[in-house]
Amino acid sequence: MRENKTIDKPWGYELVWAHTDTYVGKYLYIERGHKLSKQYHEKKDETIMVLSGRLKLEIGDGDETVEHTMKAYDSYHITPGTVHRFVAAYGAAHLVEVSTTELDDVVRLEDDYNRS
Repeated sequence: MRENKTIDKPWGYELVWAHTDTYVGKYLYIERGHKLSKQYHEKKDETIMVLSGRLKLEIGDGDETVEHTMKAYDSYHITPGTVHRFVAAYGAAHLVEVSTTELDDVVRLEDDYNRS
């Protein structure tokens, strides 16, 4: 068993609560008014579920962007290559994410915090 690992982020923090050879479990806290990068993954496959708060989930890019408002216990499967962004537009949002193990597989298209 590995210890939980908290990683501070400019938008809040994530807590890695499970990390095995085949899957990763994370808890994400996104502060009110903050958002993650508009991004996609080449290999990483993930599913998120809102634990509390409401989340604006943006799927797609440009004119093809579709917004979903998610509430507690709503979930969404994000497959590799899907452009997405999590936005805490309505207040703080608490999520759980389960994914494959490619944690560094992030291609950022836009970022409010000037990360590459």
